[in-house]
Amino acid sequence: MNTPSFNIAAVERDTGLSKDVLRMWERRYGFPVPERDLNGERLYPADQVDRLRLIKRLMDQGHRPGKLIATPAEELTALAPRRARASESIPTGEGEDLTDLLALIKQHDAAGYQQAMQQRLARQGLQRFVQDTVSPLTHQVGEAWEDGSFEVFEEHLFTELTKRLLRQAIAALSGGPRRPRVLLTSVPDETHILGLLMAEAMFALEGAECIPLGTQMPLLEIGRAAEAHRADIVALSFSTAFPQRQIPALLQQLRIVLPDGIELWCGGGGIARLAAQDGIRLIPSLDRAIDELNEWRTTHA
Repeated sequence: MNTPSFNIAAVERDTGLSKDVLRMWERRYGFPVPERDLNGERLYPADQVDRLRLIKRLMDQGHRPGKLIATPAEELTALAPRRARASESIPTGEGEDLTDLLALIKQHDAAGYQQAMQQRLARQGLQRFVQDTVSPLTHQVGEAWEDGSFEVFEEHLFTELTKRLLRQAIAALSGGPRRPRVLLTSVPDETHILGLLMAEAMFALEGAECIPLGTQMPLLEIGRAAEAHRADIVALSFSTAFPQRQIPALLQQLRIVLPDGIELWCGGGGIARLAAQDGIRLIPSLDRAIDELNEWRTTHA
């Protein structure tokens, strides 16, 4: 059986490590150790790509690359979980066990998962469905991916199926011009969208007009879009996978780009330990987002 290998562009996309970094590590640390194809181009074996992906995750936690590269594989794996489950567990609101939904993803039963989620949506209504099912389930799937009990493709399956369901539910809500006008997006390299969709659902239920732009918008384009749509609020989401050390500078840059009259709100698991910044509202939960929305209406009545 042939062992798959990947060119440097594929490794860059898969791991988030730039080509320059990969070449520099090769020279400085002797890892990775790519093979060469007939044209002399680098080819990286799958086991090295897995190791590079793990190293990148640990770097995002604050570990130094040189030390990680010298660490044996089994010790790297032991370092991999980002946080203890008990310290950040999120209850489901109505005490329901989500194990059955996790099991359906692990069994790769897409139809069964969709049916179970649609039943919960019908029973709970959209607000409670977002707060009591989607939010804690997203947290648990993230933990399962981090500790290795979920594969990457299983996390993607969960995301795509849940994203589809939330979009259908949001589309069924009544439209029309309402206030505030909230533009929802994420910064470059932040690919996670479920946080944005959960926020959009909650804002729409509260009567806000939502302008979804998807993920990974350049900062200047966010500013242009906010002005073009006459947005009152720009809402960003940061997942726990996004390097937290990069967030403050990004928010400061975007605050400069946005006109003073447009508020900048920031939520998601990635802001949990972020320090307060002038001109930026940090919103740690969906409940808090609704409180902020009501406060905005009171201020702008």
